[in-house]
Amino acid sequence: METLALRLWQSDDLPLLHRANSPEMTAHLNGPETVEQVEDRQARYLTYRTEGETRMFVILLDGVAVGSIGYWKVRWREQEVWETGWFVLPEAQGHGIAARALTLVIDEARRIADEHGRHLLVAFPGVDNPGSNAVCRRAGFSHVGTMSGVFREQNLEMNEWALDLGSPDTGSAPNPPD
Repeated sequence: METLALRLWQSDDLPLLHRANSPEMTAHLNGPETVEQVEDRQARYLTYRTEGETRMFVILLDGVAVGSIGYWKVRWREQEVWETGWFVLPEAQGHGIAARALTLVIDEARRIADEHGRHLLVAFPGVDNPGSNAVCRRAGFSHVGTMSGVFREQNLEMNEWALDLGSPDTGSAPNPPD
């Protein structure tokens, strides 16, 4: 079996962001970013190396970068939670890599949940993104609703998925407030 690992984002990972900024890879995110936006994203990801409540990782498959995943603090439904998001390059899609990487992120978030007072991990894939919605389902997240928001200056319909970090079986549904 291939070895899957996460590595903290580094300064030489900018080419990975550029590879992920294609029309194919951003179809569910309202399209590609500008070069300046990608460079701004890189700068943010580098600052996450020193923030305990926010992390961005490169997904490594047998030591080769095939994607990215991370978590960051957000306010959702009047709660302080972590949001997660990911991408896997086209040549590595369809092999469960995102789901396996998400399991590693869940383990990390569980490890530090009490310390930071955040006990929910949420994800907001587009309603038209069957792959990412399936990753949430496989990882034990509960579908708790849908919402609209502006992302990259356009409206985006998103599913709301939540995982109770206090439940190691990953199968219990959180009880988010209305």
